[in-house]
Amino acid sequence: METLSLDMTVTIVATELPGAADLFRRSAINFCCGGNVPLREAAERAGLSPEDLLSELAALQQAAGRDAPQETEALIEHLVSRYHDTHRQELAFLIPLAEKVERVHGDHPVAPSGLARALSALGEELERHMTSEEQIVFPLMRQGHTVRISQPLTQMRHEHEDAARLLRDIEHAAHGMALPAEACGSWTALYTGLRKFVDDVVEHMHLEDKVLFPRFEEPAM
Repeated sequence: METLSLDMTVTIVATELPGAADLFRRSAINFCCGGNVPLREAAERAGLSPEDLLSELAALQQAAGRDAPQETEALIEHLVSRYHDTHRQELAFLIPLAEKVERVHGDHPVAPSGLARALSALGEELERHMTSEEQIVFPLMRQGHTVRISQPLTQMRHEHEDAARLLRDIEHAAHGMALPAEACGSWTALYTGLRKFVDDVVEHMHLEDKVLFPRFEEPAM
């Protein structure tokens, strides 16, 4: 991500900076439907100091990726075990749970609508992406063929952009994941798991885009 500024849009920051989505949710800043506004405007709408919001986001940016392994092989193993495997496990739980909540609570005004479909679309996108990494990109990285993977990494970055758009669809379908006071256990479990899953996907993409991929790309001229 470029240097943070109050002119950046909420949507871009939410889908590129680990932890930003959760901060926006806690601050009552909408980034699924009304997120195409600058941070300054979003903060003022929420009754917050723009400078304080920017400071909190800067702290998140400084902390991003700090705990990830630095050695390439260990980082690849971390990405597969911490994110690839976890995404698959969590989607297998979240999609049927979303279907149940939509079916049971469909007449509630803030019930999720189209959430299971949006999660399935992201799951399909992630599965293609992660399989390509596991079968093609990561083996090439282990061999050290930097030039040979420049083109695949461009495709990986495009797929991250597609995933970011699908994350916004999920936030929209879940109405920002705000639970009504009368939400049942299943609905509560769905949104608890969904918040963690969405934040994990952003962390996953950040580690690849900002830490791993640049090691195997041609320097900008």
